[in-house]
Parts: sequence; C-alpha cells; structure tokens
Amino acid sequence: MSADKIFNVNIVSEELLPTPEEICSAIPRSDKASETVVDGRTTIERILNREDPRLLVVVGPCSIHDIEAARDYATRLRRLSDEVSDTMFLVMRVYFEKPRTTIGWKGLINDPHLDDSFKIDEGLRMARELLLELAEMGLPTGTEVLDPITPQYLIDLVSWSAIGARTTESQKHREISSGLSTAIGFKNGTDGSISVAINALKSVSHQHRFLGVTQDGRCAVFHTKGNKLGHVVLRGGDRPNYDSVNIALCEEKLREATLPVNIVVDCSHGNSLKDHSLQPLVMENCCNQIVNGNRSIVGFMLESNINEGRQDVTNGPKGLSYGVSITDSCMSWDTTEQLLLSSSEKLREILPKRLQD
Repeated sequence: MSADKIFNVNIVSEELLPTPEEICSAIPRSDKASETVVDGRTTIERILNREDPRLLVVVGPCSIHDIEAARDYATRLRRLSDEVSDTMFLVMRVYFEKPRTTIGWKGLINDPHLDDSFKIDEGLRMARELLLELAEMGLPTGTEVLDPITPQYLIDLVSWSAIGARTTESQKHREISSGLSTAIGFKNGTDGSISVAINALKSVSHQHRFLGVTQDGRCAVFHTKGNKLGHVVLRGGDRPNYDSVNIALCEEKLREATLPVNIVVDCSHGNSLKDHSLQPLVMENCCNQIVNGNRSIVGFMLESNINEGRQDVTNGPKGLSYGVSITDSCMSWDTTEQLLLSSSEKLREILPKRLQD
C-alpha cells in the first residue's frame, strides 16, 4: 500500500521553520532588554507575594497587527507608567496569537501581512523584534501562551503570561505553564466557570513531564518543577463576575483549594459585555471594592488602543484606520490615560495600608 494513503492524508505541504535558537541568535536579547524582563518578573512576583502594594495592570491592544501603531502606543504607555508608578505597575499587553471560535485572523505570527499568506517565519521575527524594542524602552510586556512551540522563540522577552479562557482547561497548556519562567494568569472558562481556572492553578503548581521542542529544534521530554506564581483572571462569561459577590466567591474557592488569594480582573470580554465603553466602569467598581477593604484584587487587564472601537480586515492592511483594533473592540488612549490616572489618585493612600494591616 502506498505511503501517501497512510501518512499526512490531509496535509497539503510542509514548510520548515528556523529553530528557536536561530531566530533568537539573529535577534539577540540585549543587556537592557534582559534588565527590563528580570525587573518586570521580579516586580510581578513581589506584587503576587504581597511584598509590593501596587497593582499589576496589563493594558494594551487586543492584538498586535500594526508594528508602527504598537510602537506609538508603547511610547505613550511608557510615559504614563512613570506617572502612576507609585500605585500601578504597567505591563503592555502584546498579543501575537488569537484563538478563534470558528475561523478568522489568528494573529501577527500566523499571518503578519493580513492577506492569508501565512508567513509564519516573518511573523515570529516581527514579534521578537517588537518585544526586544519594547524591552529596550524599559517597558515590560505580557502575552498569551497559545501555541505550545512559540514560547521558545519569545518568552525570554516577556514578563507576564496568560492562558486564555478557551485553553485554561487544556492539559498541554497547564503542563507548559508549570515550566514557564513568568507568572501565569489563568482565565475562567468562556461560560464563566471558575472551577477550570482553580483546577489549572492546582495543576500548574506541580511538577510535570511533557513533550516539547528545544531551542535547537529537537523533540524532547521537559521536566518541570512547577510554577508557584499562577493566579486567576476573572473575565466574565455568560454574565460579568467582577462584582463583590463573585469576588468573594472566588476568594472562598481559592482558600478551599489552599491557593494564594490573588485575583486579576479582566475589565473586557464578559465583564464588559464585550462593550469597550464599559471597561472603565468595571475598573472603577473594583477600585471602589479596594477602597472599601478588598485585599484579593491584585491587578487588572484592559483592552486599549490608540483609537477606540474595532474594524474588519477586508483588503489586507490597505484601508485600515490607524490604531484601531481588528479583533476585540478597545478603549481609546485618551480614555485609558484618564482611567489610569484617576484610579491611581483614588488608590494612592489606600494601597500601602494593604501591607500594613
């Protein structure tokens, strides 16, 4: 029997990629970038361990599709980070991969030219170059771990990672997360279920063995020691779950599981009913909870771009409005800046007391 009737029956072609080592060597991490990454990871660890009273705020575009607009946004965020540095540790959201419910654009790495050419080699290089540039600016970054292989190309330039609602239940992503060098946030399920995130946190804190790809592109069995910096990210589901009652229920489930009571609130997705204009209301509500004594909320996620809303890609990058998301709707930069400045002012006297009491 012909081998083509046994192997790769539904595969049209194969295309070799450079190994992680080849791309990392071509785009090497500088000393300044290394300093930003390490300082970012250390600060986030201190926030999660309640040694730093500030809030972790992961803020930025839903996805990166325009490198120039990403640089523009980063420059603004870097400046703002200095203004709120006494209350917030800002991490730029730099998402290169997008999970799709059915089909659609899967992110910069998968299709960097937005034209279904799928130049993944170029996408990986573009992603690494941007992460390097932002780290050299002194701006820490956070991203979603979606494909099991891409962390080998990028994770050394990342300070915080997330596992999305669609993959929190995935055994593979839990195993990978147990070996990541960053703190890792697990979102609740798309239906709002917290139990899948709790189970993920239990799993990720333990040792695992799994198949993966090494820096030189070889298959290997990875042995991990477990990641102690896992935390839950509440992103809503069929309904929002950022209110004080749902926060208290999440706290209770974390305690029952003997897990650290650390909660990051995603102000977008189900918590904003997928309406970008409601994100400020979510954050303001949670800030009021902190003012009233809440100690479990340690951070926020915000979807924000230079200009508000979203747009469809109909003819590749041609005709796209500058600084407008092509995936989820985002707040504008002006709204983001105002929100973070006002929240910082509201919490300035409150946050230090959380460590003192």
